[in-house]
Amino acid sequence: MGYKKASEILPIELVALIQNYVDGDYVYIPRKKGNELSWGEKNGTRQALKERDFAIYDSYLKGARKKQLADEYHLSIKSIERIITKQKK
Repeated sequence: MGYKKASEILPIELVALIQNYVDGDYVYIPRKKGNELSWGEKNGTRQALKERDFAIYDSYLKGARKKQLADEYHLSIKSIERIITKQKK
């Protein structure tokens, strides 16, 4: 999520009206219905984690131990087990 300066994108009259309600504070404006993005879609985090989880599962199938994977990916053994179980499905 990026910040945009209201005075650069909104008409001055609208900025003045908004200032009656919030003067100098941050305001979150949600997306329109139907334009929503799932968590991690915009910045690629969701895809990166999907690829990481596949790599962990692939290494596990090739004989890597859970402790080794936990150390390599800086995760707990419990997280590695959760990823392996999820990838099996």
